Amino acid sequence: MSNTTPTQTARDFKITPTRRAFLKAGAAAGGGLLLGFQLPLFAAAEGEPIFSPDAFIRIDRQGKITLIMPQVEMGQGVYTSIAMILAEELDAAIDQVTLEHAPPNEKLYANPTFQVQATGNSNSIRAFWMPLRKAGAGARAVLVQAAAQNWGVDAVACRTANSEVLHDPSGRKLAYAELVDRAAGMTPPGDPPLKAVADFKLIGKPLKRLDTPDKVNGKAVYGIDAMPLGVKFATLAACPVFGGKVGNVDDSKAKTIPGVRQIVVLDDLVAVVGDHMWAAKQGLDALDITWNEGPNAAVSSDAVWKKIRAASEKDGVVAKAVGDAAKGLSEGDALDAVYELPFLAHATMEPMNCTVHVKPDSCEIWVGTQVIARVQAAGAQVTGLPLDKVTVHNHLLGGGFGRRLEVDMIEKAVRIAKQVDGPVKVIWSREEDIQHDIYRPVYRDRLSASLSNGRIVGWKHRVTGSSIMARWLPPAFQGGIDIDAVDSAVDIPYDIPHLRVEYVRDEPPAVPTGFWRGVGPNNNVFAIESFIDELAKKAGKDPVEFRRGMLGKSPRLLAAMNFATSKAGWGTPLPPRTGRGVAVQVAFASFIATVAEAEVDENGEVHLRRIVCAVDTGIAVNPDTVVAQLQGGLTFGLTAALYGEITIDKGRIQQSNFHDYRMLRIDQMPSIEVHVIASGEAPGGIGETGTTAGPPALGNAIYAATGIRLRRLPIDREVLAGRKPA
Repeated sequence: MSNTTPTQTARDFKITPTRRAFLKAGAAAGGGLLLGFQLPLFAAAEGEPIFSPDAFIRIDRQGKITLIMPQVEMGQGVYTSIAMILAEELDAAIDQVTLEHAPPNEKLYANPTFQVQATGNSNSIRAFWMPLRKAGAGARAVLVQAAAQNWGVDAVACRTANSEVLHDPSGRKLAYAELVDRAAGMTPPGDPPLKAVADFKLIGKPLKRLDTPDKVNGKAVYGIDAMPLGVKFATLAACPVFGGKVGNVDDSKAKTIPGVRQIVVLDDLVAVVGDHMWAAKQGLDALDITWNEGPNAAVSSDAVWKKIRAASEKDGVVAKAVGDAAKGLSEGDALDAVYELPFLAHATMEPMNCTVHVKPDSCEIWVGTQVIARVQAAGAQVTGLPLDKVTVHNHLLGGGFGRRLEVDMIEKAVRIAKQVDGPVKVIWSREEDIQHDIYRPVYRDRLSASLSNGRIVGWKHRVTGSSIMARWLPPAFQGGIDIDAVDSAVDIPYDIPHLRVEYVRDEPPAVPTGFWRGVGPNNNVFAIESFIDELAKKAGKDPVEFRRGMLGKSPRLLAAMNFATSKAGWGTPLPPRTGRGVAVQVAFASFIATVAEAEVDENGEVHLRRIVCAVDTGIAVNPDTVVAQLQGGLTFGLTAALYGEITIDKGRIQQSNFHDYRMLRIDQMPSIEVHVIASGEAPGGIGETGTTAGPPALGNAIYAATGIRLRRLPIDREVLAGRKPA
């Protein structure tokens, strides 16, 4: 692995936030200094305020600095990076900063991008970069003023370092802890001066993650680890057919199993409650359940694809238009292609779980979630209790990937808990988890382009798929356009004079769809970068040279591509049936280029040899996290490209566990090199970029190795072996 090789001269860090934030004085509480920062939670009418109070910083008399964390940790390293941002501007020692989960409160802790309390879309650093810097800088300014007053000197003669205020002319210094009482009554400046980038001591350094020690020694507490006093365990079975109900339950055998305490039968699921998980699982296996399958028992993958293929033939709503696409497509040599991506499950390492204690006047929930306020609302809705009577304890997430942006598991757990005396931990088996997921949608992308003088002059891209936004965040679905579904299509980086992007909404029958790591760019980057390679072939050009001629308006992406291809040895000889493929993308405000090197054997098996990735993600707060997230994202996306597919027959998901929903295994892992390009731009997102980068690079490598173009994922080994046509 290669780590952090600057390839550009670092520019001055000039960051102009699109959403401005300012500090507001808080109140002293419990002998501590309380400083809050405000974020724009919603747009208001012109002339009205557009900021509402958000997360808090607490500094106590012992010098302990507590950040009330608005985002959740699910393996992406955000706890460390966000703490680094705060500590940097506060001039605090990183080991003095501790984090607490923010409680559910949409008004105080909403993500300014979503305008709801949520972690996702690779935007934790992007969303809180400026607010946290200003929060830290404002707190620092107050502490300096407090020290200056104490000494009777001018504040400009003071400086800060390592959680202390220093007055060099007199050699005096005061720790932040000693200034808490005086500072608590002071008001921070509305627009505090930020540290110069040259003065950064933490940001940009590969700091070890703060959560690693407890994850190694077993002290870390995930949602599944929560153990309130007297907790019982439950596991459940829901109807295997979408929307089906419980018919009849014979529980006579289950009741004879030691440790089984209760059978809970609801309209659409059955749960067994036991003293421990093994008793609950054995009891569930012993049940004889008859299901009323309902109207969706005939749903199949064939029906889903037939429906979406028909929909994709229709005109869509125009998401973007540049020039005259029809005119451009009529000029030069034309090419058309269709790309398809299947349903995918999340298969998080930590299966779905939720611990709940329902009392007549309260409800308490222990879980790991990306949407804590929605969890609280779901608990209130199911129990009929007021919001303030529902307490949610958020924990570390053993993988989110968008699955924990949903609250279906919360609703089911609370419904079960209403029937149980005392707290109950509801755990989904891996089979139940995969077969009752909220799936990544199927997508069908139709592309048309025309070439003239070796360049694209006309382009049309029609995206067809379900609208997650219409369900999950209705304000983001306007005029028939799902902004997520067309992400990376409407902002294609290539210089194309005539362009048209359309969206066709098509909801699959009965199948619930939701966000999956990489979200909208999943299908669009795969389709675009595969099609660009096909166009390069038609133009008789090398794929890298072809791209290079159209990236003049995206110098950051061009630099990333040049660096990645150089490091990968682009153009150097390879063994037979081995090829290199390139893919570039602008997604989540990061610029990333990836080269995949793969071998295809005579049986159609694909052997990954090497992945080289170069990324300009702006200011890399913690470069080590950037490298780790790209490694993980590339593995996640390549796994999906090689094996990922959820299929349906008779209304049932056919996959159930890792034997038929495969993961990339350790002996299949290629060498992955990640190079972080030095950049002075605002930070971009990184957690999902690798997921979208891997599949098109792999597809292009397979084409280079075999001459076979795969326009559908996962890869078809029968086609690669020549046993059936592409």
